[in-house]
Amino acid sequence: MRQFMTLISLVLWSLSASILSAQTAPQPAAEDRAWIQIEAQPNLNLAQERASAYASAFSDVAGFQLPSGWYAVALGPYTPEAALTRLTQLRRDNLIPNDSFIANGEQFRGTFWPVGADPLTAPVRGEAAVATDPTVAPVTTAPIADAAPDAAPTKTVEIIVEPAPEPEPLGETLAEAQRSEQALTQDERKDLQTALQYFGFYTSTIDGAFGRGTRASMAAWQTANGFEATGVMTTQQRQQMFDRRTADIAELGLTPVVEQEAGIEINLPLALVTFDRYEPPFVHFVEKDNSGVRIVLISEPGDRAVLRGLYDILQTLEVVPAVGERSITDSGFTINASSDALASHSFVELSGGLIKGYMLIWTPAAADKAARAQAAMQSSFKTIRGRALDPGLVSLDDAQRRNLLAGMEVRKPKLSRSGFFVSPAGAVLTTAEVVQSCGRITLDRDIEATVTAQDDTAGLVLLMPTKPLAPRFVAEFGSGSIGTEIALAGYSYEDALPAPTLTFGALADTKGLDGETGIARLSLASLPGDAGGPVVDAKGAVIGMLIPATAPQGRVLPAEVSFLADTTAITALLTTSGIPPKTAPRAAPLPPGDLTDLAMSLTVLVSCWE
Repeated sequence: MRQFMTLISLVLWSLSASILSAQTAPQPAAEDRAWIQIEAQPNLNLAQERASAYASAFSDVAGFQLPSGWYAVALGPYTPEAALTRLTQLRRDNLIPNDSFIANGEQFRGTFWPVGADPLTAPVRGEAAVATDPTVAPVTTAPIADAAPDAAPTKTVEIIVEPAPEPEPLGETLAEAQRSEQALTQDERKDLQTALQYFGFYTSTIDGAFGRGTRASMAAWQTANGFEATGVMTTQQRQQMFDRRTADIAELGLTPVVEQEAGIEINLPLALVTFDRYEPPFVHFVEKDNSGVRIVLISEPGDRAVLRGLYDILQTLEVVPAVGERSITDSGFTINASSDALASHSFVELSGGLIKGYMLIWTPAAADKAARAQAAMQSSFKTIRGRALDPGLVSLDDAQRRNLLAGMEVRKPKLSRSGFFVSPAGAVLTTAEVVQSCGRITLDRDIEATVTAQDDTAGLVLLMPTKPLAPRFVAEFGSGSIGTEIALAGYSYEDALPAPTLTFGALADTKGLDGETGIARLSLASLPGDAGGPVVDAKGAVIGMLIPATAPQGRVLPAEVSFLADTTAITALLTTSGIPPKTAPRAAPLPPGDLTDLAMSLTVLVSCWE
């Protein structure tokens, strides 16, 4: 494999001539491209070193990432016929490893070599160009002969070309692979299944029996690594898979861990993380040597309701970004979440009254190692029956235990305000203050919403949820007179409480302090989170929306002074947005309980996120 380094000078001029010839020939279609894959390395740094070494001898070296997380070093592109000719030639001359093979490139992903270039767009070399490459063989130099005394000094160099070795077979045939497989011991067959399981291709019993499931797993591995999917692995393929597993184990420090307190068995990358602490229901493993990887094991008793609660709570954590796929059933859930700064994978299952799983958290720089660690963790994850992390293992206050958030920061919005439903489809009216400089807007914490209309003068914004909602109540509008008793429904403490609060007061004036129309003054003490909330009278009619309190510069208003945008601007905005405003039909006051239910059901938490 390394003999080629002594032949650099000869190979370079031969390849230069071939490539020049190939560039003048018509190029085949992209689907007819072929490559000679000469190496695969487990990490990018090593792959770049190997590609650089080969590039000193070959001018058509290319590097690609594989779906398995490994990195391929290849030569090409060629036509399929030219690739076979070139592969035979280079293997015959011992210029590339004997296990090099032809790949169609379907498994090639991101390019890492040549730096700054795309080898997928390089000219394709044909059969004629490859055939003109001279045979390269080892050479030796004979001693320099002595010149005659009266002759001009001369030097004679004798080039001795050694016979080329017989070409080695390109690989085992299917029949040969079957015979080599039959010679495996029972333990070797189990080890093969274990390796397939390690890379995520096999999920059944490790029994050494190569049935339909094992055959399908072998074929899947072959496809993922650029081989023909025969379902029977050759000796070289088996060795390649074992070598990759060995390299992974060494690099990641994969070690079987039996966490007795949590009742979990799992392979953990102990070169990347180290045990830190117990905080039920979590077992924390923090990053080691700035690896960029963290792991949290999860273990607690529970049922479906607890499982669902854990699913909701995990998504409020900073380590579970909002973007990514989510899936939950009665028996477990997975969350794949990512942002520009962080990514995480959460896996949790419910069985026998116990909830167990793990969270793998990583930075973008550690994505490759995290992907390989995740495959190993998932394939090895087992639960010890009858045991879960004891909530009393360490001293936690009630709030920590109740919220299951010990040791991890909760993801918080920039700010939250109030809003209320104005259409049966779930359209929400709120204050313009809450949508300024937002990367994302949500209703009631997890429902995405977009701005569909806005009145900057009145400070009103109309939001539409990204999926249809069915609110119990929709705002019905009316007008109030001075002295009318009113109630404000709003999230006074932003997202700190799970439901809105009611604040009671009275309509103090139908104009602003300077006689402005379109707003009214309230005798009511409000908080910033109340802005955008509905103000209702005793009949349940919405007479306006609370707007942020402002005072002339240098003045401070009494705490009991608040303002609302009256129905004039609200009904105008709804009408132009295609939402006919409803008029309150009730002539008599509602019972206090019904009024409270209506006002609180109308109200929505509106949050602005980075």
